[in-house]
Amino acid sequence: MAEHRSMQRAALLDAARSLLSEGGTEALTFPALAERTGLARSSVYEYFRSRAAVVEELCEVDFPVWAAEVSSAMAAADGPEGKVEAYVRRQLALVGDRRHRAVVAISASELDAGAREKIRAAHGGLVTMIGEALGAMGHAEPRLAAMLLQGVVDAAVRRIELGAAEDPSAITEAAVTMALRGVRG
Repeated sequence: MAEHRSMQRAALLDAARSLLSEGGTEALTFPALAERTGLARSSVYEYFRSRAAVVEELCEVDFPVWAAEVSSAMAAADGPEGKVEAYVRRQLALVGDRRHRAVVAISASELDAGAREKIRAAHGGLVTMIGEALGAMGHAEPRLAAMLLQGVVDAAVRRIELGAAEDPSAITEAAVTMALRGVRG
């Protein structure tokens, strides 16, 4: 019984990822989850009390995987500048990943305070991850520099997600240049 519930919950989360990836937060509804999983709509409520609860669980499950991929890319890089470059490149490479697309869609939606706090905490982990490299590069306030760097990454993500006129690789290169050299280019 517990294994069946676990499989149903995983199927609901996978359906939620797909819905968010395909249609944004408006597409994530309990009727749509029920249709995608073959469950009765009332059964979806047995697993999640609200859309925000689905979002919170997606963050708990998906964000650590995403962060681990960024961390792994940074660990493989040489020197602090290489780590900063890997931090930017890996996050932007993940833009097409369904887990990432779901997190982006989630962060743009109207959520309750609990769900927003989980997203903030997850992003805080990314900021902490890059702080040491920025400190090694001589930044007097590495945490502030890390938050600003994440802002550059977030802006590049939005640009790629919007299907901007620029090729995603050009957006990535511009973000890396901004991260390493500022507006001088």
